[in-house]
Amino acid sequence: MTDQFVESASGRSGSNRRSSAISDLAQRIVDHIRESNLTSESHISAQELADKFSASRTPINRALRLLESRNILIHHKNRGFFVTSIDRVPSIKDDAISGLELIYTSILSDRLKNNLPNVVLESFLLNRYKLTSGQLSVVLARIAKEGWIERRGGYGWEFTEYLTTPEALAQTFRVRQALEPASLLEPGYELDLERAAQCRAVEMSMLAGDIESMSPEELFMRGVRFHETIVAGSKNPYMIETIRRMNRLRRLLAYRATEQRRGYRQHCYEHIELLDLLEAGKNREAADALRLHLQLVEANYKRINDFLKS
Repeated sequence: MTDQFVESASGRSGSNRRSSAISDLAQRIVDHIRESNLTSESHISAQELADKFSASRTPINRALRLLESRNILIHHKNRGFFVTSIDRVPSIKDDAISGLELIYTSILSDRLKNNLPNVVLESFLLNRYKLTSGQLSVVLARIAKEGWIERRGGYGWEFTEYLTTPEALAQTFRVRQALEPASLLEPGYELDLERAAQCRAVEMSMLAGDIESMSPEELFMRGVRFHETIVAGSKNPYMIETIRRMNRLRRLLAYRATEQRRGYRQHCYEHIELLDLLEAGKNREAADALRLHLQLVEANYKRINDFLKS
């Protein structure tokens, strides 16, 4: 569904802003689908989305209709919206989304390179990145949700200090190296075979050539989905929530590693091997392989961060 353009310049500007806002909402719904590991035929509640994103039902419904037009969702009369094939949920590709992603990535890159002061005014960000107020509002809301900026009392925004160094990323890896292999050895471990098949399909697509074309967000979320899927088999809510928290925290520095794509092919082979072992019931071997995989990924991230600092 597209917004109707009117003849006046102010009308076109307003329509463009509305279109951008709906596209952003659609992307946030896609992110919600991926982060929640929703499967095919999962129901999507418009009211829950409105509550989650602090939005009214009208723009939410427009965003849902946009996703329906992209064959990501399907609408059943009197039942609502449902996810179609999870394979159709990589990201929403349009100029509005690409622009917002570029803005986000620029701010992230400048923050990691210490090119931004700890405290910034919105006017400073508007001028530095040539943004509209609407664009800045959307991007700041995303950064605040991820936890690396906070609104100051009175005026301005302040970047938080945690997870802005490679050492912080290494700490999250040590937690994961202790927890993820242990999750595979939990009593009653049961891998969700449907989600595992979806993860395997992504790995195979990457090996077939998608590594170079995937966005940093897609690369990051592919790893998140894989590791959260295998940990979820533990049925241990404390392990599952800890890994989800680690993934939220490490997003900031993990993004940096996606700038260098060497090593992703090997990661794919290692992920596929892990799935093979788990599906064969060889959880002990899988736990050992997962521990080694995380150690190698950590070493690779360290090399990348050293390279980017040089």
